[in-house]
Amino acid sequence: MAGPLFVRRHVAFEKLRTNNEVAGFKFATIGVLYAVLLAFVVVIAWERFHDAERALATEAGVAATIYGLAAGFGDPTAATLHARVSEYLDSILNDEWPAMAKVHQSPKTSLALVTLYTALVSVRPSDMHDQNLQQELYRELDKLTEARRERLVMSEGTVPGTIWFVLLLGAVLTIAFTFFFGTQNVLTQSLMTGALAALVFSALLVIIAIDRPFTGAVTVSQESIRGALADLRALP
Repeated sequence: MAGPLFVRRHVAFEKLRTNNEVAGFKFATIGVLYAVLLAFVVVIAWERFHDAERALATEAGVAATIYGLAAGFGDPTAATLHARVSEYLDSILNDEWPAMAKVHQSPKTSLALVTLYTALVSVRPSDMHDQNLQQELYRELDKLTEARRERLVMSEGTVPGTIWFVLLLGAVLTIAFTFFFGTQNVLTQSLMTGALAALVFSALLVIIAIDRPFTGAVTVSQESIRGALADLRALP
């Protein structure tokens, strides 16, 4: 907002007013191009945020399915698989969630997943029923691994560094362009510049908030994993 006041002190009003027509046309072009880019990035970041929520919900649902199917083996195999699934979900909350906030994955959660694979591979089917059940569990375990990998990819963020550079440069150029219009009331021009700056940086704030879904002020809820873990522990 201080920009128009600074420019007016060094450039006469008459000189600025003579460029209003040409500057207005150029500003409209710049504004439209930047608005399209900004809106595109906001939409993509928002969609990826929802993709992260969906991946986490899928992971919780598949873990519950594995837990339920494992009961078909009977003890002690079922008890072993149940313990491994619970350990995996617990590791997501206690180990991997803090790691994702730093854009990392947790070795402990990876180990818990490997342990779950090992427990299932160690099963020796005694009949056709157990063999079919094991094959189905393999498929569900593959889905669990894919959901985890998708979740980890989402935690790294959506917007690459080059796009951030263009967004910030475009914001500076778009707002600075308004300094060189010539209006009779410079305070009104300053207020309009402030309103534009607030709108542009509000959109950038939205992108920053949701770009990394597992860290910051706006994050994907842990409720799907917590709910699945609570349901499994409540089972006999």
